This record gives sequence, C-alpha cells and structure tokens, in this order.
Amino acid sequence: MKIKNVMIAGGGTLGSQIAWQTAFQGFNVTVYDAFEKGLESAKKFHQQYAELFKNQRGASDKEIEDTMGRLSYTTDLADAVKDADLVSESIPETITIKKSFYNSLAVVAPEKTIFTTNSSSMVPSQFVDETGRPAKFLALHFANGIWDANIGEVMGHPATDKAVFDEVVEFARAIGMVPIIIKKEHHGYVVNSLLIPLLAAASGLLATGVSDHESIDKTWMISFGTDKGPFAVMDMVGLETVYHVFAGLAEQPKYKDLADLAAFIKVNYLDKNRLGVKTGLGFYKYPNPAYSDSNFLIK
Repeated sequence: MKIKNVMIAGGGTLGSQIAWQTAFQGFNVTVYDAFEKGLESAKKFHQQYAELFKNQRGASDKEIEDTMGRLSYTTDLADAVKDADLVSESIPETITIKKSFYNSLAVVAPEKTIFTTNSSSMVPSQFVDETGRPAKFLALHFANGIWDANIGEVMGHPATDKAVFDEVVEFARAIGMVPIIIKKEHHGYVVNSLLIPLLAAASGLLATGVSDHESIDKTWMISFGTDKGPFAVMDMVGLETVYHVFAGLAEQPKYKDLADLAAFIKVNYLDKNRLGVKTGLGFYKYPNPAYSDSNFLIK
C-alpha cells in the first residue's frame, strides 16, 4: 500500500477517533485543526482512548506508547499536509466551511495526496470543484465508536479514479474497518440512511410532547436488545453534528420536515451548551448517564 502518512482534519469526536485508530494500526498521523482548542480537545480524547484500549481492548503499554509516538498535532495546514498520502476530513458539517477548507487545502497539498471526506450528510460532488483533484477525491465515512462500529463507507463521485477508490478501500481495511462499498452517491450513505429516520422519529416524539427521552430510549432498548437508545446515540455523536445533519438534509425536499427538528435541537440544546458527551450534558448527564445504570430498564 502506498499510504503511510495520514493527515486528519478536525480534532473533534470522530476526527480524534479516526486519528487514534489510524495511528494504532501503524500509520503516521498528523492531526490538524484550525484552532488550538481543537487540538487540545483531540489530545484529551487520545488520553481517554489510551485508557480505553488498555482497560477494555487489551492493548499493551508498548502499543499505547507507539501509538502516541505516531501522533502529531498542528494548526498549520501546510505543515500538516506536507507529507500526507491521504487526508481524512472531519470538519463541521456545513457546506461553506467545507468548501473554504478544500480551497485552502488544494493550494498546499502535494499532488500525490488523496482527499477523503467523512461528511455525514453531504456527497463528494457538492464540493469536488474546490478540491482541485476530482480524480483523487471521495468519501470515507465512519460510524461513531469506530473501533466497535468498524465500518468504513467508501463512496466516490463520477470523476473519482477507480484505482484511487480501490486504494481507499484497502486503506479502510488496513486500519481495521470493514469496507462498505457505496455504488453511487447517496446522501446519508447506508448507515445514516438507516439511522437518521430513527433519530428523527425519536426527536419528533420528544419535541411534540408525546413522551420523554428516557422512556423513548427504554422502548427502543427493550424492544430491540440494544445497549443505547436514540437519544444516547445522539449524545455520543454530538448534538452539534445532529443539528448540522438535520439542517443540511432539510434542504432536500424529501427531508424538509427535519428543519423543525433541527430548530428544536438548536434552541433546547445547542443554545444551552448541551452538546452531549463532550460537554458532559446533552439529553443525559455524563460521565454516568442514566442509561448506564443496571436498573435503567426496569425503573
């Protein structure tokens, strides 16, 4: 495989996970964020993942030390991408921010560098013109908790080079993902096409006062044998991301009803800094959310 050096753009929840998983699997990783606080957040996440991998996934001290040694951090975009064979982008889910980022990235990235987006709701053709390398641009999309929900959805656009597509499939497999081949551009890929209707239905039940978030989660967990309900999932994903996904998809006629749910999330959660796990408060309070209590389902 030609890919050895990887640049992760965005030090948030998923960006930090992709960076850690990629470094753990032996790749050199540079984490880029436009803001120093983003890098500090990523470093804190990586300390948490180190403990998680040691305590729950059987990683040795040497494996953790080697992983940390393969991670570097910078707010300098040119420096971040100078040796990159592949970029994985996980910046905020807004089209203007993504276009601006790719315009800047295209100027400083080496010709060899493959660009991949981890966008949750947008497709590559929405900002391919800004990349300056349509043949080397495609989506590699991850699910949250990527070492457990270890899928890597690979989706090109009409101008993506097949050899590049195949190389990204190989890379996804090399970092421990199960490649999911998306045969044509589709908003929501496979995983979010299945997940978003659930999250939207749950949000609608809460927003209209039909039930409370704990009861809705209990219903799902009991009925389908899961360890999390839709509101716990949204907290884990991050309510900023949920908002941006709902708002972005609402621009499409078939998803127009999501606009009201996006507004509900913004007013009741984002505007109150209730962003989910990362702020310690979303639908649940962390680090010990109610759904983790062994008696949650019988209360």
